[in-house]
Parts: sequence; structure tokens; C-alpha cells
Amino acid sequence: MAIKKPHIKRELEIAGFVVWVVDGKYIRENIDEEFNNFGQHYQFKFIPKKEFWIDKEHSGGEGEKKFYIHTMLAMDNFLSNGISHRKAAEIVGILEKEERAKSAYFKRSFKSRYKSKEREINKIHKCFLKKYSRGKLNVWIVDGELVRGLYFIDFTQGGHDKVYKFIPEGEVWIDDDVGQKEMKFVLLHEIHERNLMKKGMKYDTAHQSSSAIEAYARHHHRKIDNLLRKELLKS
Repeated sequence: MAIKKPHIKRELEIAGFVVWVVDGKYIRENIDEEFNNFGQHYQFKFIPKKEFWIDKEHSGGEGEKKFYIHTMLAMDNFLSNGISHRKAAEIVGILEKEERAKSAYFKRSFKSRYKSKEREINKIHKCFLKKYSRGKLNVWIVDGELVRGLYFIDFTQGGHDKVYKFIPEGEVWIDDDVGQKEMKFVLLHEIHERNLMKKGMKYDTAHQSSSAIEAYARHHHRKIDNLLRKELLKS
């Protein structure tokens, strides 16, 4: 099958770069399953050097494009000036978190920082997925923008308590920006990864295995329900 261009909309031009809204689902199923909310050439070689790609949004919120664009511009600037990737990412992470904290959406959601972690989590929880919750395992759709602003800017697609300390014990989180057509694949990845880490497997190895099973499911759609059922039984 020929690989098509995943471009959906030419968003704008800035500092010599063309910003495109792209079909992230298509990219994850046909080019690279690790593509997330946004990307540029130094991360993904299939992205042209003078293009920034941002996945189309599904959450219906005010949008996070400006954060992603500023981050990609800053990373390009730092890397072009010889700053190491690790140091550049550290600086950019601090700048992005400060920018998010000033956004109207974040300020409305957290008019004052809650004194208890429980109240913060209650604000982030959006929808309890009873169908995929088993025993002590609780699956939630969460406000991904608030998670990125409050805890970790690189939170994307989903996560669980064995990787992120800010996620309560026994919980799997699915970003509300994940489209309905991709949710099962993301859930399969997270539960498979969590099951492996519960047995003592290190994150890198568990993530690699989870990416592989997710990629397989994306290419064999009819098997997703059975694969997910097996992982839920293990959990």
C-alpha cells in the first residue's frame, strides 16, 4: 500500500516553518506508532526539515497548538545553536509549563491550587470507563491538557500508575484528545505495559513490547477486542 501524505490543513507559517495539522491516526498505523501530539524532523525523520506537524485535536477544548508550536520553535533554536538535546528539552519543558500555567483554560480550572491531591485528581477525571475496569483496575478518560499543565507536559495518549507517580494506584488514564477510533489501541498498550511492569519488567522493555502489540492490533483491527479482553483478564 502506498503511503499517502497525512497533511490535513496548512495552519500557518512561522520563522521559516510551515505548520501542518496532520492525521495522527494514519501516521501511527502506517508510518510510526510512536508519533504523538506533535513532531518535527529531529524526532521523526519522515517529517520534512521545514515543517512542524500537529495531530488534529479531538477533545473539543480550546486547543494546545500554540504550546506545541512554541516548543518546536524553541527546540529547533536550541539544537541549531549546539545545545544538547537533553539540556534543550529540560529548558523547553520549564518554559512550556510556565506558559501553560498562564493560559485562561488552566486558570479557570485551577483558580487556586487545591490543597489536596484528591481534589486535583477529581478535576482531571472526566469519564469512568466501567466497561474496561476490573477489580482494583480503574480506567478513566482524563483532561489531557490539565495533566500536561499540572504534572507532566509530555503526557500523551495514555498512562498508568506504574509509570507516573501522579496517577493514583490502580488507575489507567486515557487522554481525552484520543479519538474514539484509537481508544482501544491506546488502552491495549497501557494495560499490556502495566501488566508487564507489575511482574517486574523495566519500563523500556515493557514499552517496546506494548508498542509492538499496539502496532499489530492497528494492522489487524478485528483482533483488538480479543487482545484487549486477554489483557484485562491478566490485570
